[in-house]
Amino acid sequence: MAKQITIRIFPDGKIETKTMGMKGKTCLKYIKPLEQILDARVVDSEYTPEYYETEEVVEQESKANIII
Repeated sequence: MAKQITIRIFPDGKIETKTMGMKGKTCLKYIKPLEQILDARVVDSEYTPEYYETEEVVEQESKANIII
């Protein structure tokens, strides 16, 4: 699943956001930018089951062939 953030703005001004496709603490790096963009601050948080999963990191090793 691609990383997604949904934002709901209620008539009373309450804002609710939900992240999807982000495992572990990856979602937390989006909090400050969202607060700035929405001119809001976090008052309550609930973590999704994905928060408790570990994010897979794939490292690629490249080899160079050098001919002299």
